Amino acid sequence: MDTDRPARPDLLHWLWYAVGGGLPARYRDWVLRDTTAPGWWWRQIVRALVQATPVGVIVGLLIPGSIGIRIMAVCGGIFVAMIYVLAFIDEAVEHRAVKAGFPRGYAKSIRDQRRA
Repeated sequence: MDTDRPARPDLLHWLWYAVGGGLPARYRDWVLRDTTAPGWWWRQIVRALVQATPVGVIVGLLIPGSIGIRIMAVCGGIFVAMIYVLAFIDEAVEHRAVKAGFPRGYAKSIRDQRRA
């Protein structure tokens, strides 16, 4: 087992974190790793898809019309949501680190050092 990895949140805490909630202080190091480790942007995309899934299901069930129209409406909505996610990915991830108690810009500086 890798002892360098901080404690991971359980599923309920992670779901809360995925929809924008803050985590208890014991997960502070995990949040920093989540926002700075390689693949951080993939994890942000997954969190955004977790946020979009319930809305997509509700829209898919409530929109009148054929199944094709419903699927296209949901896919179009998710596509537009992903454009916004990618446009503001740095700010959103930085906000997660700030909520965990790190100074603004700290996670970005770590990511920049790893790229250099």
